[in-house]
Amino acid sequence: MSGPENSRQPGAEPPGNPDRLYILGGEAETKSPAPHLDLVTLVVSRSEPDPGLQPEHAAVVRMCDYPLSVAEISAYLELPVSTLTPVLTELLSRGRVEARPPIPAAALPDVSLLEAVMHGLQKL
Repeated sequence: MSGPENSRQPGAEPPGNPDRLYILGGEAETKSPAPHLDLVTLVVSRSEPDPGLQPEHAAVVRMCDYPLSVAEISAYLELPVSTLTPVLTELLSRGRVEARPPIPAAALPDVSLLEAVMHGLQKL
């Protein structure tokens, strides 16, 4: 058979294939249970990166001087969330970073109240 499917080189990836495989080394076992990390979980660093950290670990610690969501970290590092989650779990278990839940919408002030205060201040 001679067709476009057979003309590819063996082992060559078809163009536009978004599937990439990642393997990052780390501790095989963690002593504490893995925290639940959502895409909106905020991560902030608690220490400076050590020279002995793997590049991905050090990049996360450096990047998270201010809280970033897991989705933002994944986008900045160009790593899938499924690959980033074990890295974050390891950093959390070592105390290098802290995970915070996002601010719930109910905790935010009411927009109509803020507008009323703003209009009241403008009338002064």
